[in-house]
Amino acid sequence: MNRIKRYVLCTSLFLAALSLAALSDAQSPFDGTWLIKPAQSKLSTKPFTFYTSQGWFHCVSCYGPPFDVAADGQDHPVTGQTFDTASITIVDANTIKGVYKKDGKAIAEEADTVSRDGKTLTSKYTGYAQNGQVTNSVATSKRVGVLPAGVHATSGNWVAQGFTDTENDLTIIYKTSGDELTMTDPTGDSYTAKFDGKDYPYKGSYQANAVSLKQIDARTIEETDKRDGTVVAVYKMAVSANGKSMTIVYHDPQNDTTSTYVATKK
Repeated sequence: MNRIKRYVLCTSLFLAALSLAALSDAQSPFDGTWLIKPAQSKLSTKPFTFYTSQGWFHCVSCYGPPFDVAADGQDHPVTGQTFDTASITIVDANTIKGVYKKDGKAIAEEADTVSRDGKTLTSKYTGYAQNGQVTNSVATSKRVGVLPAGVHATSGNWVAQGFTDTENDLTIIYKTSGDELTMTDPTGDSYTAKFDGKDYPYKGSYQANAVSLKQIDARTIEETDKRDGTVVAVYKMAVSANGKSMTIVYHDPQNDTTSTYVATKK
């Protein structure tokens, strides 16, 4: 579930765990297979901003740290991202396309198209996981404010409205064993970690390479994901009393946004 989408960053990181103290003689409420429900999401209302002007694409607050690259269809180096090069192409007056690579390999593509009235942005995203799985999602956003003069029609401030995604990108599997929690998913993300606040390897993800866990109470845990020592995501997950649903509050510290997702046990 390697995401660089600006507001779903993360379905791939909506992971949970439980400590040995919470297990006692019973099965962890987090154990099992969970499916995130996009329709029940409450996405951040904070606008994200990007614009294309005079042949340049400027990501102000869209994928993490800001970056600027020429919109000439060529690969250009970027730093601080899950990808190390970005290629932006102006397809037509209403559409731009980005291809994002890591070590020369495409990890994501995104086409952004603005509606005729300029008020709605549709983003079609394809992700390429390290294990070869392909994910496809579609997100919609509404414009905040007006389109500035002299920029491409997709430019401006946008607020996320909703998304759809393929099931392999919305599925998470948890298994506790003693004082350890193991997470896996169909796109190859995985980790095994204890609830001691220490960093453990996060494998198969472009988004993170370390994870630490903390138990809040018997049905609530907090997960912190890092990439090269920098915190890239914090999740607080709480399982309902009947054990059938999980509420996931996701905070993106790089863009200071918070979204809430709901997953149900399969």
